[in-house]
Amino acid sequence: MDRKDTKFKSINFFIKRLIDLFGSSIGLILISPVLLISAILIKVTMPGPIFFKQQRIGKDKRLFYILKLRTMKVDNAAEAKHDTSKDSERKTLVGDILRRTKIDELPQLINVFVGDMSLVGPRPTFAEQAEVYSEYQMQRLKMNPGMTGLAQVNGNTALSWEERIKYDVMYVNNFSILLDIKILLKTIMVVVFGEKKFARKI
Repeated sequence: MDRKDTKFKSINFFIKRLIDLFGSSIGLILISPVLLISAILIKVTMPGPIFFKQQRIGKDKRLFYILKLRTMKVDNAAEAKHDTSKDSERKTLVGDILRRTKIDELPQLINVFVGDMSLVGPRPTFAEQAEVYSEYQMQRLKMNPGMTGLAQVNGNTALSWEERIKYDVMYVNNFSILLDIKILLKTIMVVVFGEKKFARKI
């Protein structure tokens, strides 16, 4: 990569960070009533903390705690082992609604604001998963993890693990501000209208 390309990439990353700061701060202000109502409902319907914190790995293997609204009853043993076998019996009605509407993910705007995450990027992973990454898979750790990403707007849970990795690496190697804007716009469309109506690849 020559000096001109390096400078252009640095400018793009600088703009990306500005968008993250502006987007997360405005977003937190706008959604504060939603977060307040959700917090009250969580507190009324289940014991334990309002927020769910879990350690994840970000850019260059840096550890951080991802934030979500709690959607399931507390089970420290299951959460420590990432055991999902009891999820169906732990999830509450309020929690189910928060998940289906993606409201539970909104506190990650705090992660974006402080710089642990970005609005767009590969989804954050567990440290133990990264320990067994191949050199190809390790490329997804070259950028901050995102609240949404290329995999999330091109199939999300319908994709295999290998396909998600492929989309993440594709994003890292083809990052641009224009691509971020396209992903953010399609994310909004997916949340509002559903994945099936917006299945076109980008």
